[in-house]
Amino acid sequence: MAQDDLQQRLERVLLGGPRKYTRLDVAQKAGVPEERSRRLWRALGFATVDDDETVFTDADVAAMRTADQLVQSGLVEQHLEVAVTRALGQHLSRLAEWQVHMLWQLITENPELARSDRQVARLVERLLPELEQVQNFVWRRHLAAYAGRAFASSDEDLEARTQIVGFVDMVGYTRLTRQIDEDELSQVLDAFESLATEVIAEHHGRVVKMIGDEVLFVADEPAAAAEIALTLTERTSAAPDLPAVRAGMASGRILSRFGDVYGSVVNLAARLTSVARPDTILVDRELAAALEPLPAYELRTRRPVAVRGYNRLRPSALRRAKDEPSGMFASSQQLAAEMMGLPENVEDTETAEAAAEDLTVGSRRRRRRR
Repeated sequence: MAQDDLQQRLERVLLGGPRKYTRLDVAQKAGVPEERSRRLWRALGFATVDDDETVFTDADVAAMRTADQLVQSGLVEQHLEVAVTRALGQHLSRLAEWQVHMLWQLITENPELARSDRQVARLVERLLPELEQVQNFVWRRHLAAYAGRAFASSDEDLEARTQIVGFVDMVGYTRLTRQIDEDELSQVLDAFESLATEVIAEHHGRVVKMIGDEVLFVADEPAAAAEIALTLTERTSAAPDLPAVRAGMASGRILSRFGDVYGSVVNLAARLTSVARPDTILVDRELAAALEPLPAYELRTRRPVAVRGYNRLRPSALRRAKDEPSGMFASSQQLAAEMMGLPENVEDTETAEAAAEDLTVGSRRRRRRR
């Protein structure tokens, strides 16, 4: 296959027509100022082109005109035009990259599909409407879901509101990348991403983004966030092909901007994740207070830790509640604790381990004296 011929065939299919306009032509035909059209083109993530390069199509003119109408109608505020365009370009760029990779994999695994440039172009032409239909369906479903939430909480600011932010991070990822090849790494990432998106959706959370070996999510309710972190930790622990994970969560007001989240609560959740041990979930004081009354969960206060931006961060470890001993068995446990000199209520596992270690050392010393 000649590379140039194939590229030209694909462009005709994907761009909906031949390249016949310069950037100045597009601005003039769309009725958009030249400098503004340049800013929008850059914000979409496309390479800068010279003014005399003929690279645009009728579809570019129509898109530029539509973008201008959205601003003129007031739907998109003028000072946010470039930011909205940038966010759209970044999200769709990632989607396009994945789809091209998927198409390339299909062709390499089925060489009979790529016997000629014309055959490849026909394949793309056949698949394109189906991809567009699926994307349009998913987009509309998400619109319906978010619109429902927005109108249900119409008295709350949708851009800055109280939510729970969580990070779940694969432990030992850097070391893992040195031990396995690219195909194995791809399988691990796919498995983790599939599991994370499934669990978060099950419990009515939202995936903000996947950051390599880590997922960032938000949830509206404390119990939903707790279930996401606990279930994801449990399922990764049970999966033989996935490393252990750790999680950090915090509750408070966050800024939602173009699909991403910002603010001190996001930073706090990230810091908690960085100090969590494998298979451990750490939460901040606000989330711990919200989960404390719920009988399904158990919270153990940990020692204060120093992390970047927080001198004395005192997290709590989140676990599923265990059945409390009752009756005679509970009394015997309490009596045994008193005889060994242990406190009646141990705040965290580190304190318990330290107490047990002191007891063991003391027993050894007594044996030596004898």
